[in-house]
Amino acid sequence: MRNEEIIETNREYWNKHADQWFGTTALPKYGVRFPTEDDLHLFGDVNGTKMLEMCCGSGHSLLYNAAKGAGELWGIDLSQSQLDNAAKLLGDNGYSAKLICAKMEEDIDVPKSYFDYVYSIYGIGWTTDLQGTFDKIASYLKKDGIFIFSWHHTLYYCIAWSCDERQNILIDDKLVMTKSYLDESYFKMPVDDSEIVLCNRKISTYINALAKAGFVVEQFVEESDTDSEEAADKTDLKTRKAEMLPISFCIKARKL
Repeated sequence: MRNEEIIETNREYWNKHADQWFGTTALPKYGVRFPTEDDLHLFGDVNGTKMLEMCCGSGHSLLYNAAKGAGELWGIDLSQSQLDNAAKLLGDNGYSAKLICAKMEEDIDVPKSYFDYVYSIYGIGWTTDLQGTFDKIASYLKKDGIFIFSWHHTLYYCIAWSCDERQNILIDDKLVMTKSYLDESYFKMPVDDSEIVLCNRKISTYINALAKAGFVVEQFVEESDTDSEEAADKTDLKTRKAEMLPISFCIKARKL
């Protein structure tokens, strides 16, 4: 598929299912069965800062930072349905943000060298142009500005139980490699009554793209929170899998 086809397929999914994902995977959460911002303190004091969220979704992470005292909030998302939900959520809580419906891969009308923080909670992996997106994010940040993002860990989609996971029934009590870690080709995934298109990039691809865009990595987190409420059921296969490999990862980088 061409990049534009991938983007439009994913846009269609999010416009149709925005309400279904309202408030999921948003700050203080970085991912499922993963340490939260309350544990990691990657943002620090955001009081009075200018913040831009890429793939802001339903606005819950914007709301989180608004409550922390952020001085100016901007949000970009591919889906207008998501942005409509975000605007209502923020307005209902007495806050506002500059919300823009746009592809993160394109030149967006936001100020350059302006933001103290750019962040993305489980959104950046949707890009069809990782290097171009990181280059643009670097241009939005001030010198020494911070970029924080989380996404699913590459290994999670490469390793699976020898089982029928839908029925939570093991065939063999082993984790097996089901997909090459080196395979970064796009693949279609059926979700609900639609489909999405994703790319499972290597961790090194993210690190090298950050370096090329002029960032230095300050913190790289790849661990599981097996004490979280989500992981309470120790017989659940996803919880057992999280005890052996990370489901998500998170990177904090600084613009040089």
